[in-house]
Amino acid sequence: MSGSNPSNAQHDADLPTTVISAKPVVLPAPGRGEDLQVRVSAPATGGDLPVIVFSHGFGWSMNGYAPLADHWAAHGFVVVQPTHLDSRTLGLPPEDPRTPRIWRLRIEDLTRVLDGLDVLEAALPGLGGRVDRGRVAVAGHSWGAQTASTLLGARILDPDGVPGEDLSDPRVKAGVLLALTGLGDGLTPFAAEHFPFMKPSFATMTAPALIVAGDNDHSPLSTRGPDWFTDPYTHSPGSKSLLTLFEAEHSLGGVTGHEVAETTDESPARVALIQRLSSAFLRSALSPEGDDSGWRATAAALEEDPQPLGKLQSK
Repeated sequence: MSGSNPSNAQHDADLPTTVISAKPVVLPAPGRGEDLQVRVSAPATGGDLPVIVFSHGFGWSMNGYAPLADHWAAHGFVVVQPTHLDSRTLGLPPEDPRTPRIWRLRIEDLTRVLDGLDVLEAALPGLGGRVDRGRVAVAGHSWGAQTASTLLGARILDPDGVPGEDLSDPRVKAGVLLALTGLGDGLTPFAAEHFPFMKPSFATMTAPALIVAGDNDHSPLSTRGPDWFTDPYTHSPGSKSLLTLFEAEHSLGGVTGHEVAETTDESPARVALIQRLSSAFLRSALSPEGDDSGWRATAAALEEDPQPLGKLQSK
């Protein structure tokens, strides 16, 4: 087992550490209707651990996305997974008065996690004093990616096309956005009517981010093809990378879990590529020394692969 410091870009991705986890850790959430349940996972050893706050896709919970959460924790990150109100585990009926505001409550969930890091750190035995609060990233899949993107600077356009409130958080330094939906002008009439929050502007999403899209991800919410999911890369400024996965659909090979029924394109190799690239990207983006050697080596390995599972571009 390896207990090496994750701030070292040479941390060996092939030597995972033992993971410890606690759930549910409950954060008081006045005005939400019920308190926020959170899962916290971390490597059993090592210090100066960076943090990933992960937002799940529609209907999921803190118990999903094990291929990502467990991998990140085993390779040197503290992974924090809140359960949003749309989770199937909570059974909120569509007519619940909170339903139209869930997109906003999701964002508040992530902010509440950042505000509650003291409680979350104390809830996991042995984690105290090992967390680097200065190195925090957000990540998410599908609706969770949209939730996470707002903390990186994305904003929601109002009906007149004017960007709404700035919900970015200066504590968040980078992000990994998986299957993040594109601009609102690509919505179907049904989606435009029922999901007014799906009209983003990425013009102010300045924080570094790795965006992952599948080139076979045909969304029922969009009038466009899979290129819709590349909008966050195309229309955002700053340091960004785009991983386009060949033949991948919305589950990107199975990031939600192993043998999950919703996965239409199961590919352990594709998930493993996301694991490697996302870990290397975040270690680089959160490196206090600005060391990107691990990221460059991982990116080069993909480029040199004679049968690559995807292509990577950066700006």
